[in-house]
Amino acid sequence: MGAALALAERGRGRTAPNPNVGCVIVAHDRVIGRGWTQPGGRPHAEAMALAQAGPAARGATVYTTLEPCAHESPRGPACADLLVDAGVARVVVALGDPDPRTDGQGIARLRAAGIDVTASICADGARRSMAGFLTRRAHGRPHVTLKLATSLDGCIALANGESRWITGPRARAHAHLERARHEAILVGRGTLTADDPKLDVRVPGLEDRGPRRILLSTRAEPGWEQIAAPDAIASLAGVDHLLVEGGAQTAAAFLRADLVDRLLLYRAPILLGGKPGLADLGLDTLAPAHGCWRLYDARMLGSDRIEVYERVKG
Repeated sequence: MGAALALAERGRGRTAPNPNVGCVIVAHDRVIGRGWTQPGGRPHAEAMALAQAGPAARGATVYTTLEPCAHESPRGPACADLLVDAGVARVVVALGDPDPRTDGQGIARLRAAGIDVTASICADGARRSMAGFLTRRAHGRPHVTLKLATSLDGCIALANGESRWITGPRARAHAHLERARHEAILVGRGTLTADDPKLDVRVPGLEDRGPRRILLSTRAEPGWEQIAAPDAIASLAGVDHLLVEGGAQTAAAFLRADLVDRLLLYRAPILLGGKPGLADLGLDTLAPAHGCWRLYDARMLGSDRIEVYERVKG
């Protein structure tokens, strides 16, 4: 299942409104098929893996990060039916599909055909992998990641506004990889005015995966999509993963609206005494600030440190 989850990451940010699923087919202790949801949502991961496995899929074990779909579409048959027709012996599923057109029906169809099904394997990993799809289903909006690149004292620029570059090349490359995993990226008017950012992906081989550029502002700007308030992200069609990059006012606006699901905090070993990374969050006491975030990952990127936090839901 770990291999299937890794494959699922290849489609992240490119499959909306479909989930980014990964699939591995194993026979006689050997991988005979691999698949992941392709750009635009088709083919599905299971269909891709079955096509690779061919007749060898009969009697095999299938590992898939999401319950195989049970509904047919003009774009392709139901994956549950494909697995039944292929004659697989066992299907291991990480997570059930909340889509009401499937939601348990895919697993039921497999079992009705005599296929052994094991569910809820590496479910937490699957939830993280498909966070965009699941957040859109549950809350009607994209999954939001807030990125902050700060000095040790929490600043994002010098007092005169200079901010290039706070972090080193490895941290910046990682941030560009994150851009490639999101359908859209958002900044505020202050960042647009100060930096005129391109918000593209400058990682060799991923240059074509630049996200859509969104501006948080009440005034339109040529060449930009624009929303007037954080809660308007629900209206962004085809966006299941949104990366918020700046600046301090925009970051605070999303945090005040309780719309941040994940924090990416890059910290460079420098002290600036300059402009803080966050504006006022509207807190009157310390108590509401505690217990909101859980550290999920931390590592060094050259001399910089990255910490990944997940929102603790009440």
